[in-house]
Amino acid sequence: MNPEEFNFAEALPSLPRLRAYEAVQAVVSDDNNFERGVAGARAVADSVLAEAGTAGLAETVVELALKLAEALERIASEQGLAAEDLAEVWFVE
Repeated sequence: MNPEEFNFAEALPSLPRLRAYEAVQAVVSDDNNFERGVAGARAVADSVLAEAGTAGLAETVVELALKLAEALERIASEQGLAAEDLAEVWFVE
């Protein structure tokens, strides 16, 4: 592919995906301080709300749900389970 054919806009992650990553990164980056990770994720959510309003926050939540669903499907497949069953174990039980 030559540089003229490359679409840089498509290569960049969407803002909701980037913000979802930042929230997850805040939680997983500090194994020793759960509260600091939660505070970091809340700060990302507050920032999204301030910058993009409720629509931007909703898009970020949808992006988080999509990425979590992908991860659950991979884990469930490896364990021979249905993703719906694994999600129920993680969130309901």
